[in-house]
Amino acid sequence: MSDDPRVYEDWVAVFSTSTDYEADLVRDRLDAAGLAAVVLTQRDHAFNLNVGDMAAVHVMVRPEDVGAAQEVINQQPFTDAELTEAALNADPDAEDAYTADEEGMLDSGPDAIRFSAPDDDDPVKK
Repeated sequence: MSDDPRVYEDWVAVFSTSTDYEADLVRDRLDAAGLAAVVLTQRDHAFNLNVGDMAAVHVMVRPEDVGAAQEVINQQPFTDAELTEAALNADPDAEDAYTADEEGMLDSGPDAIRFSAPDDDDPVKK
């Protein structure tokens, strides 16, 4: 564990917000760029607070990916016209990007949690 509040279990915070959905959008953008990213939420969901220290939501990456992650995060955001065009051209019948198990693992790191029994040749099990 590091003394730096932006480092947790060897993951480094590259983006912080007070809303889960904003962190999820940033994590998805990093994932689309091929960077492993997880969301660490410190929000008090019992009281649904979204201000101050009780509402910190961090997007974390591995230390070696910090520079690349910052480049992705600092890219020019999409314009409303680009978002509208993408939405209108989207295929509503397209397959989901992730299986239910993969979706559940997004906030846990790509190698951390498995929701089903591991296969006999699963390296995580060994």
